[in-house]
Amino acid sequence: MSRADVLHEDVSRLKYVSGAREEALRRLGIESVGDLLCHIPRRYLDFTHAVTIESAPIGSVSTIVGTVDRVSEKRPRPRLVITEVFLVDETGVLQVAFFKQPWLSRDIKRGDRLAVMGKVEFACGFKQMSAPLFERLDANRAAGIVPVHPVSEGISVAWMRRIASVAIGLSLGAPDPLPAPLRARRRLMSSSMSLRAIHFPTSMGERELARRRLAYEETLVLQLGLRLRNDSNLLGVPAVGHTPGGHVAALRSALPFRLSEEQDAAVAQILRDMRDGGRIMNRLLLGDVGTGKTAVASFALACAADTGTQACVMAPTGILAQQYAVKVAPVLEGIGVSCALLTGATPAVERARLLERLAAGDIDVLFGTHAVLTEDVVFPHLSLVVIDEQHRFGVGQRNVLRAKGPGADLLVMSATPIPRTLALSLYGDLDSSVIRHRPVPGAGVTTRVLNEGNRDIAYGAIREAIGAGQRAYVVCPLVADRDDAEELEDVPAPGQDGAPRAPLHSVEGELAHLEIVFPEACVAALHGRMSAVEKDATIEAFRQGAIDILVSTTVVEVGVDVPEATVMLIENGERFGLATLHQLRGRVGRGARAGTCYVIAQGAGRARRKTPSMERLEALEATSDGFELAEMDLRLRHEGEILGLRQHGAMSLRFVDLDADTDIIESAHDDAIEILAHEATLSAPALMPLRHCVIDRYGDVFKEVSGG
Repeated sequence: MSRADVLHEDVSRLKYVSGAREEALRRLGIESVGDLLCHIPRRYLDFTHAVTIESAPIGSVSTIVGTVDRVSEKRPRPRLVITEVFLVDETGVLQVAFFKQPWLSRDIKRGDRLAVMGKVEFACGFKQMSAPLFERLDANRAAGIVPVHPVSEGISVAWMRRIASVAIGLSLGAPDPLPAPLRARRRLMSSSMSLRAIHFPTSMGERELARRRLAYEETLVLQLGLRLRNDSNLLGVPAVGHTPGGHVAALRSALPFRLSEEQDAAVAQILRDMRDGGRIMNRLLLGDVGTGKTAVASFALACAADTGTQACVMAPTGILAQQYAVKVAPVLEGIGVSCALLTGATPAVERARLLERLAAGDIDVLFGTHAVLTEDVVFPHLSLVVIDEQHRFGVGQRNVLRAKGPGADLLVMSATPIPRTLALSLYGDLDSSVIRHRPVPGAGVTTRVLNEGNRDIAYGAIREAIGAGQRAYVVCPLVADRDDAEELEDVPAPGQDGAPRAPLHSVEGELAHLEIVFPEACVAALHGRMSAVEKDATIEAFRQGAIDILVSTTVVEVGVDVPEATVMLIENGERFGLATLHQLRGRVGRGARAGTCYVIAQGAGRARRKTPSMERLEALEATSDGFELAEMDLRLRHEGEILGLRQHGAMSLRFVDLDADTDIIESAHDDAIEILAHEATLSAPALMPLRHCVIDRYGDVFKEVSGG
């Protein structure tokens, strides 16, 4: 039986699985043997270092193995049941108390051998232990490491262990997905040994070795799936060999500043990829807020124009697309590169004229939103696709745009710094260029976390900025007071991760309030429920100075570039993640003047509660390095919440610790590239089990590669 056959066996075929236990397993999402093998223990009880009752130190956590001498039940007050168990060994007596578990007085019998783990105290002449972890030991079984699997009603922890053991036994004969030479080079356990050790380890060290083996396999399969899915879409498609020339040289001279070393390096990497006619570029340009990614991308656009072909830049919002038209298009047109803007707000007559020019090849660079994906948008010579804030688009949308120019190079950009491990996991099919530092030293933003008691500090800064002809943002988590925060994607539910429950500010409510606080100022709102035309008009008015204070949701997180904006106030700061907060504050301090971001948070102050949200805010105050913050965000929240990337394959990683497994992820990334360089379809006999694993998880990505 192949590995795939074993993993796909219905869980009902296993011994002990029927009736209530089968229903309980399915409630846990366990439908197959493979699901069960991945249903690993949530914790382990380590009873391997047992001491005698006499030698157990008082005040310390100890593990003791003894025989039950007596069991009794006490009810000192209503609704409180205490089960007392007296354990004996050759050295003494231990009194153990279990609270509100009356069934234990019926379940634990005199003569049973128990291993208990807890803090040892002394009172009433006895050593005592309250509410310990415990495990009943069989007559011939020594105390060891006991796995505790997640369970639901209808199946106990003990039954889950029995059923997991059966599943492991069934998988023993299945081929190992990793070839023996690769396992030997990376010093990894076999598949069957790692599954046994992750469920039933003989030591916690063995358990960690098993987890690392399974994490490596999981990451390797992910990397192969990402690259094969991308390669299959480009199979047989010739690359465009771009030729940097006069436009690229003219652009460097036209820029009003010199590129930083990091920007220069990124430009060199991109142009090198574009010149390579034997390989289609797939590159991620990752940079912190204000590091000049747009300037770097402009060289790719100029290079496409030098080759006599076209480029398309797709942005997630009309605001950001318009930003390109305002900032980049004039520079490109100044060196002879024709540009145009297409969004959902483009008038029908203007749109028709634009599409006609595009189809005739009269437009070199098209900036746009999702509007560029429609069938009537036709490029005769599309050779470069640039996607900004790429995590806001699906893979399908990316491929639709690329299909408009077979063989087009791809450059995706993100202004949201993410840890290298997460970048490799999410974008393993892309080469990466990273810009960590701002090209202009001294520019940036200072962050201060305030509470309601010193809100006036922020208001004073806003008033001072307005008086100096500058502008300010006020960011709220809700559009209207009637909104339900639990339904808003960017706002955690009340009380999540220990955050205090605080009234949530809305754009509508804050607008009315600020008009009273700042009667001398023009205050306006911006949020996602406004039409594209309304949003564009509001942003333009803010940019021109007709609006002094812009009250907004996180819609300003990306793309709003107003150099005169120097102050931001974020309401309910405890409700946002670090990535969002960092992106928001990047909207100020973008001009010659440094900016200040005030974050008002419930629980902030001298005696701040050490909740994860408060830790995030303290980190935000301490550093402006987005990559450093991203690493911290990963440690605090893990990958499932970072950037809201719930649809990526990495979000289903079960064994990988993205914070700790840098070496594993980088090794798997390198090995995937090496394997595919030698065997693009994994069709060699030694690689067939690995091929089946990729298909099992990501579908048959080999169909087009193999011509099937």
